[in-house]
Amino acid sequence: KLLGVGTTSIFLWSIDCLLFSPSTFCFVNFYSCSNVLQDTKLFLTGGLEKVLRIFDLNRPDAPPREMAHSPGSIRTVSWLHSDQTILSSCTDVGGVRLWDVRSAKLIRTLETQSPVTSAEVSRDERYIVTADGRSVKFWDANHFGLVKSYTMPSMVESASLEPKFGNKFVAGGEDMWLHLFYFHTGEQIACNKGHHGPVHCVRFSPGGESYASGSEDGTIRIWQTGPSGADDNDLYLANEANDRLKVGVSEASQRIEGFHISGDGQVDGKVDELSGP
Repeated sequence: KLLGVGTTSIFLWSIDCLLFSPSTFCFVNFYSCSNVLQDTKLFLTGGLEKVLRIFDLNRPDAPPREMAHSPGSIRTVSWLHSDQTILSSCTDVGGVRLWDVRSAKLIRTLETQSPVTSAEVSRDERYIVTADGRSVKFWDANHFGLVKSYTMPSMVESASLEPKFGNKFVAGGEDMWLHLFYFHTGEQIACNKGHHGPVHCVRFSPGGESYASGSEDGTIRIWQTGPSGADDNDLYLANEANDRLKVGVSEASQRIEGFHISGDGQVDGKVDELSGP
């Protein structure tokens, strides 16, 4: 499923078909983030009202369960440990907060200097990946200690860990570039250019062969990196002469140009194949 938020409506699409037919949930409040828990058909929302809400997709007419009030407007939400714990961050307050679902109480805060603009739980649930300011951090998802922290080339808004091998991560932000790094060393190994506005969200595909980026320029772009276990020479290489990108013979990028959600939830856009940046 795919969730779209950012208004007083929440749109839910099936990704099994190219032409989306959304189910719509309309509410009084402005929502800025959401997350679906696939196994139990629950989805989580947060927004300007500073309230976490849990909806049941099997009972769309039922009122949501509300959690305790957040200290600020909610920027990101995510599930951890199946349906036992919720992660949330605020637009104007630093840190990631962990909420116990059963007691609806705050149990821990992962401290950061700047507000967290992205929080992702790795596919194997070993790490919590956060982006704040110029920093990408990796936290132990079970003991909640800080494992690694890397300083980015510019202000970063989102980061994602490669899900299959966990050996690379991608980050994007204000410089409009997508930067690929080694997880263990923080060395930049690749970058992609194409957006014409700040990158607000990046996420790897389940197999790690590609990652998607959403930008303020109104586009979603899909960058194909090749199999995650491939030789690193097949990746887009950073630091080429004149900052140009080297593209492997078998590689291409896809972009969704002009991706737009109208007021009634309909999607307009087209997909183009690119042989290079």
